Amino acid sequence: MARPFEHDGAISTLEPGAPESASAPDVMSCDAFVGDPVVNRAGEELGMLAHVMLDLASGRVAYAVLAHGGVMGLGAKLFALPWSALRRDAKRGCFVLDVTREALRASPGFDPDHWPSKADPRWAAPEAERRR
Repeated sequence: MARPFEHDGAISTLEPGAPESASAPDVMSCDAFVGDPVVNRAGEELGMLAHVMLDLASGRVAYAVLAHGGVMGLGAKLFALPWSALRRDAKRGCFVLDVTREALRASPGFDPDHWPSKADPRWAAPEAERRR
């Protein structure tokens, strides 16, 4: 059995020098991917992963914060996404969210002065279900 090792904030059982496609990291540091782009299934950029919020009572990810629009992080619209709504694409170094740009622009974000205590549950459903 391979021993875990750390590289660039990721902990993996993948042996050093093994092809990247052989295995994805089992555990990653939050700062390893904060700032990564978030795209939709069509490959259109939606914004960036701005924060990963932790639920201290459970020790789990409470939600991910998507920053959409703005200039250099200022004036961006913020969205509280369930972690399960995002899919990591390690090959492209981004996250994929099943939503169109238009639907995201039309959706309410959250006030940066009043952060939510949990994710907006609407984002947990695939886009087709959200339109119903």
